[in-house]
Amino acid sequence: MPTEYPSDLGFTVLYDEGPCLVVNKPAGLLTQAPLGIDSLELRVKRFIKQCEGKTGEIYLGVPHRLDRPVSGAIVFARHVRAARKISEQFEGRTVSKTYWALVGGQVAEPQGTWTDFLKKIDGEPRTVIVDEHDVGGKLAILHYRVIQVLPHGTLLEIELETGRTHQIRVQCSSRGLPLLGDTLYGSPATFGPWSNDERERFISLHARNLKLKHPMTREPIDINAPLPPLWQDYGVS
Repeated sequence: MPTEYPSDLGFTVLYDEGPCLVVNKPAGLLTQAPLGIDSLELRVKRFIKQCEGKTGEIYLGVPHRLDRPVSGAIVFARHVRAARKISEQFEGRTVSKTYWALVGGQVAEPQGTWTDFLKKIDGEPRTVIVDEHDVGGKLAILHYRVIQVLPHGTLLEIELETGRTHQIRVQCSSRGLPLLGDTLYGSPATFGPWSNDERERFISLHARNLKLKHPMTREPIDINAPLPPLWQDYGVS
């Protein structure tokens, strides 16, 4: 595959080696979607076809996902064996995922660990914090570090120890620190262009770094995803 990529992909290629592909997902785009709806998966498949001159259906493994309003690094696998090996790393919690989050408000301590129990609400795209004795609750742990104190809030670097639905969004919001633009979890502020359609709004969460092992060679992969230009408008340097 070429080392220089087309400029009209709708995403940026960060790593491309054998069956392992890491790209920088733009905010506002679904990772996967039903037939006929735009998604990152669809765009990546189109990119592979274009580069290799293939026609018809191609395989693309999706070992993990990013929420629609979230940007950043995401890995794909180009054959079944690679997808299985990457999925095993996620299941074994050997993949390191670091996020940058711009939260409204000031964080008291420069670094720390937040531990909660989270439960996804049936039939709703929403997660809540529950008591540790709730049968539906799942342990959620994250570690944070303050990077910048800004006029709009605080920039945090967050490392997930667990990977629950909307984990960062819920754990920040529950402490009075909702992500900018995250109206689902109580943010009064916008982030980027406003849309009347809640599904099209951006939130200030970016998958900054992804560390895993190449599924075939076992060589370490350590990828930083550049921030979207929008973040500079909020003073992030």
